Amino acid sequence: MAGQLTGQPIIILDRDKTRSQGRDALGFNISAAKAVADAVRTTLGPKGMDKMLVNPVGDVVITNDGATILREMDIQHPAGKMMVEVARTQEDKAGDGTTSAVVLAGELLSKAHALVEQGVHPTTITRGYGLASEEALKILDELAIEASDEQLENIVRTALTGKSADLALESLVQLCVQTAKAIKEGGKVNVKENINIIHQRGGSIKDTKFIRGLVIDKARAHKNMPRKVENAKIAILDTGIEIEKTQVKSKLKISNPELISEARLEESKLVEERVEALAKSGANVVFTEKGIDDAGIHYLAKKGIFAVRRCKEEEINKLVKATGARIVSKVDGVSEEDLGSAELVEERGVGNYKMVYVEGCKNPKAVSILIYSGAEHVADEVERALDDALRVAGVVLEDGKIVAGGGSPEIEMATRLRKFATTHGGREQLAIMAYADALEEIPKGIAENAGLDAINIIVELRNKHNKGIKTAGLNVFTGKAEDMLELGVVEPLRVKTQEIKSATDVAVMILRINDVLMAKETGMMDVRPEHTADYYDGIQAPSGEED
Repeated sequence: MAGQLTGQPIIILDRDKTRSQGRDALGFNISAAKAVADAVRTTLGPKGMDKMLVNPVGDVVITNDGATILREMDIQHPAGKMMVEVARTQEDKAGDGTTSAVVLAGELLSKAHALVEQGVHPTTITRGYGLASEEALKILDELAIEASDEQLENIVRTALTGKSADLALESLVQLCVQTAKAIKEGGKVNVKENINIIHQRGGSIKDTKFIRGLVIDKARAHKNMPRKVENAKIAILDTGIEIEKTQVKSKLKISNPELISEARLEESKLVEERVEALAKSGANVVFTEKGIDDAGIHYLAKKGIFAVRRCKEEEINKLVKATGARIVSKVDGVSEEDLGSAELVEERGVGNYKMVYVEGCKNPKAVSILIYSGAEHVADEVERALDDALRVAGVVLEDGKIVAGGGSPEIEMATRLRKFATTHGGREQLAIMAYADALEEIPKGIAENAGLDAINIIVELRNKHNKGIKTAGLNVFTGKAEDMLELGVVEPLRVKTQEIKSATDVAVMILRINDVLMAKETGMMDVRPEHTADYYDGIQAPSGEED
């Protein structure tokens, strides 16, 4: 009979590929994502614990920063990698709140899995989650208040609490506020590009200080140059101070040995003339991205010019922002208008470990922070803490909006979302309720990590918020529900809004996956036969033979 099936199986997948479908696929993905969230949950809150991460070569990282932990874990499962992206996005956009975002995403998936087991379709859950997230963002906007200078300090203090920076909390709070304000430009605070954080051996964290200028991990080009220059006039070059090679292949035929010395003398005179022109511009300090040869060093030292060679491009860019200098491409093309200024340029250090300090810049838009510590691991963790604190300070300076901390916004959102759920019929109501339950896992996790009774804390917080105390949160030091605004425990609005957006997006994406096709790992790229070096996707590579 035409069209009759013979019963022979039709293979459409490679035998090396595995496939999971329906609830199995969803369950595997949720389990992987939840495992990632559980890995960082114990670091949540001011009393969260640290993780020690050791890589195959024995390098150690000790931190409670969620983004760093997930980055160092080298997660392989696709759903787990999506959770890592949540942390990375949270860090890039808001600077802090990475652990909260990942924990919230894990709880949203966990609650969704329970609904799926009860027979609620994943699509219905994603619709409910979408409605809940939109309402949560509206609630956050209502809770937000304008940030004052005092609140800016509180923001930084909240970000630093519970980390290694606790040892010198108040001094670091002032340092971060001062630094963030110094680099604000055009309404933006770019921490990554405008702050140079340097580790200094010895001392303690309390010695960490702000430099109104830059510290560069380089030494002057030669010991005959001045070690210290006051009232510095700074020239910044992207070219070398050296005898230039010709642009084309050339040969110089010398019939008399005496002409060799004459040729070298002419080359040396050319360098001398350029250094002379540089000195006439008024420059007494030079930073260059390129090299300085022996002749250049000789004439610069003779003129009493302090020079640093082979600076990195990022160092050159920060020097421009700090000193107000302009980058010049010709040594003899520097004019007085191109020069930057600083009260002091000095080389400091012991033995072979020296650095150049550019201090006392008038209105620097790039600055430095010197971290002192006797242990490199401590300095690294303090740097991560300062980075988070500086970023949240920058976010507040840019947006000007804050909310109470201590789990207060999550409890308020959960309280209102339960009321909001009653306005929706159908199974979406169950998803909105689940979203509210997931939000409460943030203050619950903070309480658990502080060794408190999480259930009693959640009940107490609910009672406070039901009575209209919108800023009631958990004080982990007393174990009571208290007004977070009065205690000065506050966070940037952007941290919370991004937390909601990122966690919801990844939860919805994972819930919509019902089929997983996974190839067997071979340790090499899966290249199809036609993808050869000389023939790729129908495009013939040019022949290497000469015409």
